[in-house]
Amino acid sequence: MPTTWTPQSWRQKPISQVPVYPDQAKLEAAEAQLRKFPPLVFAGEARDLKHQLAEVAEGRAFLLQGGDCAESFAEHGADHIRDFFRVFLQMAVVLTHGASKPVVKVGRIAGQFAKPRSSDTETIDGVTLPSYRGDIINDIGFTEVARIPDPERLLLAYRQSAATLNLLRAFASGGYADLTRVHEWTMGFMKDSNAYPRFEELAQKIDDAIDFMRALGLTPDNTPSLRETKFYTSHEALLLGFEEALTRRDSITGDYYATSGHMLWIGDRTRQADAAHVEYFSGIRNPVGVKCGPSLVADDLLRIIDKLNPSNEAGRITLIGRFGSDKIADHLPRLVEAVKAEGKVVVWCSDPMHGNTVKASNGYKTRPFERVLSEVKSFFEIHRSIGTYAGGIHIEMTGDDVTECTGGGVAAITEAGLQDRYHTYCDPRLNASQALELAFLVAEELRLQRPARERIVAAE
Repeated sequence: MPTTWTPQSWRQKPISQVPVYPDQAKLEAAEAQLRKFPPLVFAGEARDLKHQLAEVAEGRAFLLQGGDCAESFAEHGADHIRDFFRVFLQMAVVLTHGASKPVVKVGRIAGQFAKPRSSDTETIDGVTLPSYRGDIINDIGFTEVARIPDPERLLLAYRQSAATLNLLRAFASGGYADLTRVHEWTMGFMKDSNAYPRFEELAQKIDDAIDFMRALGLTPDNTPSLRETKFYTSHEALLLGFEEALTRRDSITGDYYATSGHMLWIGDRTRQADAAHVEYFSGIRNPVGVKCGPSLVADDLLRIIDKLNPSNEAGRITLIGRFGSDKIADHLPRLVEAVKAEGKVVVWCSDPMHGNTVKASNGYKTRPFERVLSEVKSFFEIHRSIGTYAGGIHIEMTGDDVTECTGGGVAAITEAGLQDRYHTYCDPRLNASQALELAFLVAEELRLQRPARERIVAAE
């Protein structure tokens, strides 16, 4: 950690993508209250995740990161969380089978409330108001009062995150993740999905394997790895006042950790090496991510990596590419080659969502599923050609049967069908069927990657 760093040192740096609160005294009071609250996650858990991500960086595991575009206060409920978790488990099983490696499970959940925006304002029917920046800041309702940043929302976000984490921990360790229940993870509406027959075939193989292990005396009762899983949380750390208030010094190591989530990432709009977000991230010891878009210059990326990870610690940095299916071939290779040439140890992860956002003819913001699949395939092909390891995917998805991304799923969603169940508060998400379909594509790419990686290791 830099000797001049403190949890407050980011306040001396230029900052972007933060709201202007009209009542500073109320904001300071809310942040003071947050400083007294218990941590949401613990330093030891963040260290465990970093160790697992180090395995990903070395090609011995794969990262699955996904969840809501922006969590909302209105959608918070046990069923919503459960349905997300069960689809996430399905995806993880498919990827584990394809990779023949452990899958590190990191959700965009229990903290993913703030969203960067391309404009400070939006105009509807001639009326211009401040942009909606996520439920932690203001309300999605298009009224002047609703769009005023409200510090009380920081406290509501903390409490919702705590409740969500409590349920996720129960699901992960309380038996819901038991592999003997693999058939139960499929929701009714998914049984007509393109991916359902393939998942049931895989589930039957798991059943057969468990029967074999049971004959050897290995059961979920005496083998915790069959009935439990490790699940971690992550979000874009946009509101640094919120993050500062939840920064704690670990009593074991003396290091500072962000306790709002196990892993935090810096967005493509806030990753300037000399600005506030990189400054804050440079001092916390959590594993951290950096979103990498087409505008990122290789030299700037290396500066960011040096500031965030001067000791080149494995598992510390995850680089999350979000280019677009039509731009990835022009931009990802130059970044990968620069990082490889400098010997930086990182996890390379693909975000195939953000670069593929388009506006449909009926005005809905959407993401064509075929573009998402195309960017993922290009991601793996580029890494195979350079001789580096494609280590993960980062997606916006939900366990709900929404119609937000065209194509794929139970029946290909058309532009006209977007209006049927378009529920997102910000960006379009893959529904459960599309997410599982994507997992099978990634599993096929992982099978292709396995022998290539083994040849690289043997050569080394």
